Parts: sequence; structure tokens; C-alpha cells
Amino acid sequence: MNLLPTPNNFHTVLTVSELNRSTKQLLEQNIPLLWVKGEISNLKCYQSGHWYFSLKDNTAQVRCVLFNHKNQHINWQPKDGMQVEVLALVTLYEARGDFQLNIETMRKAGLGQLFEAFEQLKYKLERAGLFNPANKKPFPLFPRQIGIITSPDTAALRDVISTLRRRMPSLPIIIYPTLVQGKTAACSIAEAIKIACQRAECDVLILCRGGGSIEDLWAFNEEIVALAIAASTIPIISGIGHETDFTIADFVADARAPTPTGAAEMACKDYQELKHRLNAVHQRMYRATLRRLEFAMQQVDILTHRLIYPGDRIEHQLAHLRYTQDRFMKTWELQIEKKHWKLFELGQHLSTAKPNVTRMAELQNELALRFRYAWTRYFETQTIRFQHKQAQLSNLNPQSVLERGYSITYSTKGKVILGSKQIHVGDKIQVKFAHGMCEADVTHTENS
Repeated sequence: MNLLPTPNNFHTVLTVSELNRSTKQLLEQNIPLLWVKGEISNLKCYQSGHWYFSLKDNTAQVRCVLFNHKNQHINWQPKDGMQVEVLALVTLYEARGDFQLNIETMRKAGLGQLFEAFEQLKYKLERAGLFNPANKKPFPLFPRQIGIITSPDTAALRDVISTLRRRMPSLPIIIYPTLVQGKTAACSIAEAIKIACQRAECDVLILCRGGGSIEDLWAFNEEIVALAIAASTIPIISGIGHETDFTIADFVADARAPTPTGAAEMACKDYQELKHRLNAVHQRMYRATLRRLEFAMQQVDILTHRLIYPGDRIEHQLAHLRYTQDRFMKTWELQIEKKHWKLFELGQHLSTAKPNVTRMAELQNELALRFRYAWTRYFETQTIRFQHKQAQLSNLNPQSVLERGYSITYSTKGKVILGSKQIHVGDKIQVKFAHGMCEADVTHTENS
């Protein structure tokens, strides 16, 4: 619904719900996601996990909501009075008509510069080709030794070692200790990578650190670390922070794991899984070999059955030849006999079909006499029948009846009068005779 006044809707009356709904649509459709900076005030964390607070500065404030499925990725606890930056959608809460911000993510104020530096370095290294997949080094399927570059006192190292021991107990592990947080951590990490490459005693390197804020992980966003990873002659797997954490090292590394434990799982195969796969391959090979042996034994049985002594084969072929010869002779004799019968049958037909002209002439004369006699009898019979029908027709002719003295009486409407009940005294009637007719008046009637 358009809220701007126009000649068509100037006098339209809206309900409060319609007004709030239209205002919400207008805000959400015309204002994109944006970053807003301010101070947290009146923070409330409900049991549902949703956060409600106000974001204010010296002269204004705005309501904010950060829902549970979005705030669970924030690894620090906000408090009243903290300066933060939020990425939010400007909207309106329809039920109360409150103008508010629906927050997508939140960071501490001042991190914007870090994100900007992150994006600038990412763009620079991407232009230099350090993220190119063609430059990624492949991993050996079965590494002989794995190196871990991390701090010796971190829980992430214990998780990685525990995972490697569980998946491949016999795999040797070398730890290259380094700082993973602080101002000198980046140089320490780069030096550890360089030492590992110089010693060349591992097939895969795991660069790992546990989760933390962007400041805690910033050492892995330094250019010196990215260049050291790119220059490494040993494939490197990055397992830094949580699944939602991304660093420059993740993009430069030959592979990225969502967590340090995930990096350990990528670095080596699972012993139990390999064992199961080997067992499965062994079973398939055993079944395939058994099937081939069974097939070969069956082929031997078939060939043995087909193998016949040459003398027996010749005898069998001679018997077959004699059988074929007998069949041929019987078939030939049968065909000759059939031809003889066919010639005899044709001779009979030929003798039967020979015409007797004298007999046929006599038969024709006899049939002609019989036809003339039959025609004469038929004509006489039809003449007699015709005369009889003609006499019957003459007797049924009304004129013949009138000739015998009878007459026909009609009413004035031309209807034949069959009895005295059809007329009354004073009616006029017409009487037809054999020759002529007359009209009469009824003076007396008598019923019989």
C-alpha cells in the first residue's frame, strides 16, 4: 500500500494494523542492511535466548532485538554501557508500532578498522594469486608423519592429538611450538612454518588454534603469516577457531577445516574406517575369486562332457549319415508316388471332361420341348386365375350392386347413412341409384 498522499487515496481511511503493516513494508523495502554504532542500554536476555536492548548516543536511542539463532554466533557477552556496532534491518514492530532494529550480527566498537584491514589484505593477496586453487598443494593419502604448529599449552592441541591418536595410533606427531596470540605471534607462526619446511620431516602441517574474538585470532590475519603459508613446501591445513571464524590463513592454506579437530580428521585417515574398508575389499576379492573358481570348474565340466573319443565321434557321425540317407530315400520315394497319383488324377479329369456333342444336342431338344409345354401350362393357369379375380372384382363393384336395384343414402354432409338412428324427421337426405340420384325429406323413421 502506498502511504504517500495521491488524488486516489487522499481520503482513504486506514486501520492501525494497515498503517503499521504498510510502514513496516516501506521501511524494509527502502532501507537496506546498515551498520549502526551506539551504546548498549537496558539489556534484557530472555529464557528464549533472544536479546532486547536499546542502542543510544548523546541525543537519541532506538530499540533493538537480536534473536537466538543469530546471537549464538557471538562469542562474547554484551553488557550495558558497551559501545558496539550492529548490522541491522530497519523495521517496525507492528503489534506496538515500535520503530526498531532487527540485528543480524554485532561486534565491539572499534572492530570496524580490523575488518577493513582484513578486507584490504584479503583483496591484496587475492590479486597476488595466493588464493588461487591451482596453487594448492595436494595431501598424501597416508602421511608418514604429521606436524602441528600451535601453542603447546592450548586445549586445541590436546583435541588434535587426541583425534590423531584415535584415528591413526601409529602415526608419528611433531609439534612446532609457537605463539598464537599477541603482537609477536604472527612472526612466531611464520618462523615455525619456515623451520618445519627446512627440517622437511613431515608430510602434512596442521596450523591450529582454538576459538576466540577477532582480536585473539588476528595473528592469523597478518601478511607475514599468509606469505609463510604460501611459501611452504609442505601442505598446510588450517584449523583456526570455530566454524564461523574465517582468517586470511584459511584462504591461503591448502585446505581449511572448520575446527582444529576437523583439521586432524582431514590430515589422516581413520584406522578403523580403513580396517573396515580393507575387510570389505578382502570380502569382495574373496567372493570374486570364489565365483571365478566356480565358473572355471563349471567350464571344465562342460568341456569334459563335450570331449568325445574320435572313434566314437566318427561312429556317431556315420550313424547320423545313415539315418539322413534313409530319410532322404523315403522322402524321394514318397515324392515319386505322389507324382504318379497326380498324373493318374489328371488323366481321370481329362477323360471326364471330354464333351459328347450328340448327347448334348438330344438333351437340349428334350429341355426345349419341356420348356414350351411348361410355359403353355403356366400361361393357361394364369389366364384362368385372372378371369376368376376379374369376376370377383366385378361382383364387389358398388355399381354392380346398384344395377341389381339397390341404392345408397347420404346425409347432407355426404356421409353414408347405415341406419334410421342416424336421421330424424325433417332431415334432408340424398339417394343414389344405379342411374342418377334424388333428394328427399324425412317424414317418418322407424327403428328395427
